[in-house]
Amino acid sequence: MPVSTEPLLPSIVLILADNLGWGELGCYGGGALRGAPTPRIDKLAAEGLRLLNFNVESDCVPTRSALMTGRHPIRTGALQAVPAGLPQGIIPWEITIAQLLSAQGYATAMYGKWHLGDREGRYPKDRGFEEWYGIPRTTNESMFTTSLGFDPSVVDIPHVMEGHRGKPARDVQVYDLDMRRRIDSELTARANDFMRRQSKADKPFFLYVPLTHLHYPTLPHVDFAGKTGAGDFADSMAEMDHRVGQMLDEIDSLGIAGDTIVIFGSDNGPEFRRPWRGTAGIWQGTYHTAMEGALRVPFIIRWPGKIQPGRVNNEIVHVTDIYPTLARIAGATVPTDRPIDGVDQLNFFLGMQGKSNREGFVYYIKNELRAAKWRNWKLHLVWEPEPNVGPKKLEVPYLFNLIQDPKEETDRLTLDNWVRGPIRKMIYAFEQSLRTYPPIPPGAPDDFKPAGPRG
Repeated sequence: MPVSTEPLLPSIVLILADNLGWGELGCYGGGALRGAPTPRIDKLAAEGLRLLNFNVESDCVPTRSALMTGRHPIRTGALQAVPAGLPQGIIPWEITIAQLLSAQGYATAMYGKWHLGDREGRYPKDRGFEEWYGIPRTTNESMFTTSLGFDPSVVDIPHVMEGHRGKPARDVQVYDLDMRRRIDSELTARANDFMRRQSKADKPFFLYVPLTHLHYPTLPHVDFAGKTGAGDFADSMAEMDHRVGQMLDEIDSLGIAGDTIVIFGSDNGPEFRRPWRGTAGIWQGTYHTAMEGALRVPFIIRWPGKIQPGRVNNEIVHVTDIYPTLARIAGATVPTDRPIDGVDQLNFFLGMQGKSNREGFVYYIKNELRAAKWRNWKLHLVWEPEPNVGPKKLEVPYLFNLIQDPKEETDRLTLDNWVRGPIRKMIYAFEQSLRTYPPIPPGAPDDFKPAGPRG
């Protein structure tokens, strides 16, 4: 019989927590200090590479857009969350990582929060995932139906939905506070079922599980209510750790751990609203700001036999980098007709090089350039250490050394003005790219086709 020459493709399980701050997990200095030990995720970190300087966008929608497309949201137009019934998400012209992996023969599924389009043509099942179960938008909608004065005649009732490629998506049930408590349990059960089916079929798979914890309202499953004795937030973190553990146990029971890459991360920094406020550990700030507490989130990647266990690294990696890195693993080619902001980090992840393939990045909130990060430095062009506290455009930027000053409290611009040169060059190059490839406007229709590069 002929021997196949096709590469053996590893399966990929990408788990994304929601509003999980850098300082919440035990392996990042939290855990028991936050009232909830996280033994399963801590063990995952010990078995792989834990990054201390993994960076995301300002909140849910822009980070998920960056993850799916490898492009900064200022390019894709996916700048912020908007209510149901309004144009939102990424246009069909964008090519998602799920589409790239599906074309390489991967079975693909997503169970969880999408937030990149809530109508036919823009659901996950239309964007490279063969099957999907979850919510099209976000978790705070679960509070709608019990809110004082709620009027269902003027608001789209939030639903948990289900969809399969080539078929219309359907509403499964109302996403209310009862379902909010149960949803991560159901996401995990479906994820495990998917892995069992693909393992039986001996097919590589890409499984994307964007959980709803710890997004507000941070309410645990009834099995975890009161478990920690430290309140709903800690109970929910304990549940999140357990759900991750259930997926890891399924991988082990199927005997596919050695052929499966597991990635765990978060979409943005911690919640700032009380009583659900989280922590970014040593960093200042929350999501919706340009502080390090917004940019840096947990990131763990395990690949037995490929990634040395127990590695910890403070090199800069950005969420857009996941796109070209996974594409390379799958033997896929990233699009060449548009700027891809992510850089391939596979050799860095594998320990074949000690340095990341990026030195910095620009940071927008919506369409405003707020900051830029380069090596161990951060340049703030707009100052807003807390959300909604009056962002202040700076006539003279603030410059911080993030090694010496993780709280971003002591401006170094006068003493270290040389740093402004390379950072400004990085900003200039990105702005030139935006002029060459004009951004997709927010709310663009499905048939929108970006103009070709300007000369």
